[in-house]
Amino acid sequence: MAYVLGFFAADGYITLNKRGANFWCIQIKDKDLLYKIREVVGSNHKISERHNKINKSMVYRLQIGSMEMCDDLRILGYRENKTRCLVVPQIPTKYFKDFIRGYFDGDGNVWSGYVHKERPNPLLTIRCVFTSCSEVFLKQIRDKLGIYGVERGVLSKGKGDYHRLTYSTKGALTFYNFVYNGRVKDFKGLYLDRKKKVFEKYIKMQL
Repeated sequence: MAYVLGFFAADGYITLNKRGANFWCIQIKDKDLLYKIREVVGSNHKISERHNKINKSMVYRLQIGSMEMCDDLRILGYRENKTRCLVVPQIPTKYFKDFIRGYFDGDGNVWSGYVHKERPNPLLTIRCVFTSCSEVFLKQIRDKLGIYGVERGVLSKGKGDYHRLTYSTKGALTFYNFVYNGRVKDFKGLYLDRKKKVFEKYIKMQL
């Protein structure tokens, strides 16, 4: 559930209809992952399909009506219009890596490639980046990851109304070891394989 909470912090929201009924929703492009999230929360609600008119891609939405679950999310700090007031929730220490893996899968990115291409020997590097409109939230993530040895995170302001937390090479690989740690079989499929593979491809190229 900590993974789902992290993913909700990135790509979820709470909404109320005209009658005051409470719903929490997650809308993403990764259909298979959304079905796994639905299974973990013990739901049989329909997953709807929508076309993104901007880039013509398909997105999938899970919407669950539950006053109790929405109240639980509010207690953890996730309210309506949460974009600028995100907080790292108070959860047991052993679940933090699942929470941060969920947030990374939702609002994170990993890239590997060569830099300094103008030099005789370009440098192969890897970077992982968290994005949020809340600088405070990213500072909390950096502080929390630092406790677990994931250091050297750099905060920066994006060109739009958002902030980035970036880890390069050593920090990125420490993050990889922290969130995966050889326990993939215990994740119940709750991770984006395409992001994990970027880390693994880089590691193999260093051998």
